[in-house]
Amino acid sequence: MKRFLRMRKFLLFALVIATAVGIVAVVHAAQTQAGSAAPKAKVKNPHGSLNIPCQNCHTYTSWKPIRNIPEFNHAQTGYPLKGMHQEVPCMKCHTSLVFSKVGKSCSDCHADIHRGQFGANCAKCHSVKGWNVSMKQIQDHNNRFPLVGAHAMLDCISCHKGAATGQFVGLSTDCYSCHQQDYRTQVIDHVTAKFPTTCQSCHSMDTWFGAAFDHLKFTGYALTGMHATLPCVACHLNNNFKNTPSSCYACHQKDFAGTNDPPHVQTNLPHDCGACHTTASWLNASFDHTVYTNYPLTGLHKNVPCAQCHVNNQYLNLPTDCFTCHKTDYNNTNNPPHVSSGIPNTCAVCHTTAGWSPATFNHSSVYPLTGAHATVACATCHVNNNYTSLPTTCNGCHMPDYNKSTNPPHLQDGFPTTCETCHTTTAWSPSTFNHNSVYPLTGAHTTVACTTCHVNNNYTSLPTTCNGCHMTDYNNTNNPNHAQVGFPTTCDVCHSTTAWIPASFNHNNTTFPLTGAHVTVACTTCHVNNNYTSLPTTCNGCHMTDYNNTNNPNHAAAGFPTTCDMCHSTTAWSPSTFNHNNTPFPLTGAHITTACNLCHINNVYAGTPTDCYSCHSAQYNGTTNPNHKAAGYPTTCQTCHTTTSWAGATFNHTWFNVNHGGANGVCSVCHTNSNDYSVFTCTSCHTKSKTDNQHQGVSGYVYNSVNCYACHQNGGGGGGGNKNLMPSHNTFHGRIG
Repeated sequence: MKRFLRMRKFLLFALVIATAVGIVAVVHAAQTQAGSAAPKAKVKNPHGSLNIPCQNCHTYTSWKPIRNIPEFNHAQTGYPLKGMHQEVPCMKCHTSLVFSKVGKSCSDCHADIHRGQFGANCAKCHSVKGWNVSMKQIQDHNNRFPLVGAHAMLDCISCHKGAATGQFVGLSTDCYSCHQQDYRTQVIDHVTAKFPTTCQSCHSMDTWFGAAFDHLKFTGYALTGMHATLPCVACHLNNNFKNTPSSCYACHQKDFAGTNDPPHVQTNLPHDCGACHTTASWLNASFDHTVYTNYPLTGLHKNVPCAQCHVNNQYLNLPTDCFTCHKTDYNNTNNPPHVSSGIPNTCAVCHTTAGWSPATFNHSSVYPLTGAHATVACATCHVNNNYTSLPTTCNGCHMPDYNKSTNPPHLQDGFPTTCETCHTTTAWSPSTFNHNSVYPLTGAHTTVACTTCHVNNNYTSLPTTCNGCHMTDYNNTNNPNHAQVGFPTTCDVCHSTTAWIPASFNHNNTTFPLTGAHVTVACTTCHVNNNYTSLPTTCNGCHMTDYNNTNNPNHAAAGFPTTCDMCHSTTAWSPSTFNHNNTPFPLTGAHITTACNLCHINNVYAGTPTDCYSCHSAQYNGTTNPNHKAAGYPTTCQTCHTTTSWAGATFNHTWFNVNHGGANGVCSVCHTNSNDYSVFTCTSCHTKSKTDNQHQGVSGYVYNSVNCYACHQNGGGGGGGNKNLMPSHNTFHGRIG
């Protein structure tokens, strides 16, 4: 077949060539008949620029038909023939003998039914293998909207109406966009029921019918058990899908009212049907006595028929205590006899729902039985079946044992009747006494025989202080003599229970802790003649002699304070340090390095003045730049000077702006007399003609410096402020300038 097609193609091509050759021959013959005088026309190739030998297609025998198998490779033209193009006749595309006059794009031969809406590149969807849409385009369709189920069986035009309008893109993928009519015409009125327009919630791609509705998701009410098999109209009457109740009682009210075993209405059972019934079946209901009543059924109660307790269908106001039902059992019990013994009628103390017998009594709920008590027969304590008024203290039963004890005699020695202080329930003997509960025994006290302290079996009124037993030791002590020097009788200040000797005294527990050199001083150095009671605790109490004998400086003559610790320490009397900052005159700047005798002349430390002028009057009087005294400067040196250095003083004008006009802070511009700063001039800068012009109409205007300052006290414009608040200019100009 392929060979036949190739031959057919070849013959068609030969026909084209032959036709062209015939046309050329006719033209050539006409030119020949025109006479030899006419020039011969040049034969041109009708195919245009075709750079292959003619014999590749034509033969020498005849111009046409062309050769059976032309030697022409179409791929060399830049447009290889593939797919269905191989079967197309040459003249179908080459309508002109000029073979180059043919388009290469699909749209040159194929009409664009899409009207250019998809562009000119047909190969995006079509191929030379066939005009049908390519697999890639179908795959792209699946990426956006997979064609599954019934959608896969549809033709493209079922959704894409009109290929010529290009409606292949931009279509909504929402089900409702295509199935809106189906939504509105269903048997169940979707619109009235306000069903969601998300069709896929109930319908599938395979078929529109057989919808599955997720009742739980869209209504909040799960269909379980028998509910799952009911037709929708069983609950949704007349297609009413709104406001359908979700409680059991709303649908099963007739069942509730018609039930007689037990009668739900008469017994006032709750309307919550789910408490007993399930959706699996209305019958075989179960009632959880624990959840819906305040009386759980346990043990044998689980198997008791309901009617045995709920007589005559009485389900309300039933008692929940044991005694109400088991009163007969309580009254008839003889071991022990509950009634005569006054045993409480709280049956649950001894009995359980597992069985009425045997009963167990938890004695720990009343009186815990421990040790030997656990093996004692009940009748030993509960004499004559007395179970109600027995004591719970030891002496309540063991008072005879207390009275008969002779080692030691409890009654005679007045021992407490709290037996458990020494005895246990394990055994009455031997007993142990924990002395720590009364008086802790430590050190040598732990090995002392009881009778050493408890003389004549005295166990009740012994003292607990040291001197109560050791007063004899206190009185007989001579090193030091405790009684004579008035030592305190609190022996534990120096002694311990480990041993009476050696004793240690912690001076830090007194009002005078020992520090520095005081630690190594012998006690008798301070405690002369065994005086341990009235010694002073101030430094001068012991060191007044040192104070009076000191000459560098002479403390007494200089009037130094007797608070020695201001300069001295307990580490050593010398060298001493004096912190001048603790005085009314702290040392700052150059004062810190000034020798003491420069201020404290002749060792005079009392009454030294603290004002600057007292020490620096010579500097004040001798200063000429400016002359402080002539200028009437105040003697408060700190106004301009600091303790850092006397030179480099700074003066801060209080009111007058020192940068006024062209002064720029230079004093001599205004103060022309360096020896008298109370003299100043304004007229050297402010000419009379100028100021007269500026003060026209100003009452009291006089052209002189004093009058200028009267109004211009701050160096600014007129109205220098309230003159009454300013001191006289002729006093100290430094304060007002």
